[in-house]
Amino acid sequence: MSSGSDVALPGAMARPVEPAKVARVIAALPGADTVAELADVFGLLADPGRLRLLTALLEGGEMCVRDLAVASGQSESAVSHALRLLRASRVVRVRRDGRHGYYRLDDTHVRLLLELALAHVGHEREDA
Repeated sequence: MSSGSDVALPGAMARPVEPAKVARVIAALPGADTVAELADVFGLLADPGRLRLLTALLEGGEMCVRDLAVASGQSESAVSHALRLLRASRVVRVRRDGRHGYYRLDDTHVRLLLELALAHVGHEREDA
């Protein structure tokens, strides 16, 4: 780099308008592994069927696969598969009671994420 105000960007060299701010932002960005994990979680949340399950859990609290299937209008097989994916990414957790598994949102972070997303899509655009 030729000067202290140059910032290396992937595939390009650019001079930022506010180099100090850009340097702070770069230092604060999460690592590649964290970004990849976050992208995986958002990818899971991008499926309408899985979102129906998550919003059912948001409203109903802990629910078994059969009840989730009925509430979401999906087959038990589809629900089980979706819950397996969501559990692997720590979005939901399961409590076993005999032969039944009762699922719930993993923690308050997941609940907050869903509530904020629902509020975001539910409000009218102020600039429209």
